Amino acid sequence: MQEFWSVFPHPLMFTVVLGYLCGSIPTAYWLAKYIYRINIFEHGSRNMGATNIHRVLGGGPFFFTLALDICKGTVAVLIPALLMKPLPAPMVLKLIGGASAIAGHTLSFWVSFRGGKGVATGLGVFLALAPMSSIGALFVFLVTLLLSGFVSLGSILASISLPIFIFRFREGGDDWHGFLATFSAVIAAFIIYKHRLNIQRMLKGEELSLHHSKKEKNS
Repeated sequence: MQEFWSVFPHPLMFTVVLGYLCGSIPTAYWLAKYIYRINIFEHGSRNMGATNIHRVLGGGPFFFTLALDICKGTVAVLIPALLMKPLPAPMVLKLIGGASAIAGHTLSFWVSFRGGKGVATGLGVFLALAPMSSIGALFVFLVTLLLSGFVSLGSILASISLPIFIFRFREGGDDWHGFLATFSAVIAAFIIYKHRLNIQRMLKGEELSLHHSKKEKNS
């Protein structure tokens, strides 16, 4: 452990670097490029995310991409805490690791600082930080998707509901649940910003639902 900390003498530096590197792994891009021989940025919504993988490549690649993108966020939060077990590992380092992972996913240096919208990686982050609230937000997402067919709307409403659940369940304990709720609200605002074009299309009635995508594939 001493040798490890001689390389990364400052826990904050290690947490930021690990979080960003985990988040920056361009799962969808690499899967599409090396397995299916296509550039995902040139197909579908031209977004590097699990939803576009579903639209372009189907269910199997979608679940693979989704699982890995979620894991990126979870690893960024949990690994620093495990490695720093002999040392203090305050909640703030976990939050920094999670924020770094989301930043890495949306601004990946592997693909010229492009990326996804941060929803799946954000889910992974909050599954590690606030599991009960994350499950509640995931339920909101699934109900919205079932009723509307819009992944973007489900993502927006789920991200909005997350800080409410965290505050309600007091996850993070008495000392941290308020700060954790605030952090999740900031991430929610970021995710809403990343969906601004989807919001515009929904208001114009031009956003394609998942049901519509399925109809196009079957036609």
